[in-house]
Parts: sequence; C-alpha cells; structure tokens
Amino acid sequence: MRHTSTFTITFGDCDPAGIVFYPNMFRWMDATFHEMLKKFGGHAILCKRTGAKGLGLAQASANFRAPMTDGDILDVTLSIEKWSDKSLTIRYEGRVGDRLTFEAQEVRCLFKAGDKGIFAGSTDELKRILEDQTHGGC
Repeated sequence: MRHTSTFTITFGDCDPAGIVFYPNMFRWMDATFHEMLKKFGGHAILCKRTGAKGLGLAQASANFRAPMTDGDILDVTLSIEKWSDKSLTIRYEGRVGDRLTFEAQEVRCLFKAGDKGIFAGSTDELKRILEDQTHGGC
C-alpha cells in the first residue's frame, strides 16, 4: 500500500538560514499518514471499528538527505513496510522533483484501553480493513 501527499513549502516552514526546519518533515509525515487513513473513513472511524483509542506513534526516525527551501513542491510518499502482531512499520520518502530530500520510518501501534491502562493491541483487524478496501473489498 502506497500513498503520496503534496505540500508547497513556504517561508514559514523554514529556519533563519532559509531551509526547512526539520520538525516540519515529521509534521508532513503525520499529515500524509492521516490523509491516507481518510481513504478508510479516517482515524476516528478506524479506531471505532477496531475498538482502539488511537493509532499512535511508538517510534520515529529520519535521515535528512537534501535541503528544501521556500517555494519547493514536496511529495511525501508512505508505504507500509511491515505488519507485526502489535505494530506496523511505515516508510516515508520526501522528494522535490527527482531529488530525495528525506527518508524516514515510523512504528505505529493500535492503542486500546484495558483494566490496567492503555496497551498496544493486535493490528490484525486494522490490517484486514486496510487490505480489504485496498483490494476492492468492503
């Protein structure tokens, strides 16, 4: 499964040196993730369908490859790289034209509430929903 979001970089996204302030890359990754979820009803609907409190971030890392500046058009592409019992690993690539600007990875969990608090629940139902709808199912 792949999804691409496009962003126009503005002056406000940049630091005093005129290059993108790095936290914005994490903001654009998160926006891309949530835009992809809209294809399946959005975050709140998916949580309701899976009995979860949230599809939250457990780990994030990024490698910055090339600077981005005001006026650049950034494409952020995500792909689900790996499913495990209690998490999914998502890979991101940021590109301005053909130029790779960043590579990143997130691990997200389907957090549920129980008697002892919040815990990472099984991702099986989420995987089924995303795969069924991606392949023309319900």
